[in-house]
Amino acid sequence: MWSALRRWFDPQELRRIGTAPDYRFSLANERTFLAWIRTALALVAGGLAIAQFLPELSVAHLREGLAVTLLLLGGTVALRAVDHWARTERAMRLGTDLPASRFPAFLAICVGVGATALTIVVLVEAASG
Repeated sequence: MWSALRRWFDPQELRRIGTAPDYRFSLANERTFLAWIRTALALVAGGLAIAQFLPELSVAHLREGLAVTLLLLGGTVALRAVDHWARTERAMRLGTDLPASRFPAFLAICVGVGATALTIVVLVEAASG
């Protein structure tokens, strides 16, 4: 765990290994990281918006559950982004294969399932109201 944190916060740690990749690849890796951070921020903003602005639903604590789920998912995406950035940068410096990840598929499934569940909630709320 400490080695992962050192990779995240100590840029010199990465520079001590391998050789410097073409700067364009490092910048592309950074742009990917920033895209993941934007996704994380959107999830956090959605969670806060649900907590603050969505009226109570007919299902008890559903609003709070949705808000907490989005907030936790946003935090997870942010942590995953920095870890993937560091592992990718390390792989480029060592000339090894880029790290494989199932996280994009996991996130897509979470968003898809969440959107389906929210569609059902909207339809039920509309029918009951």
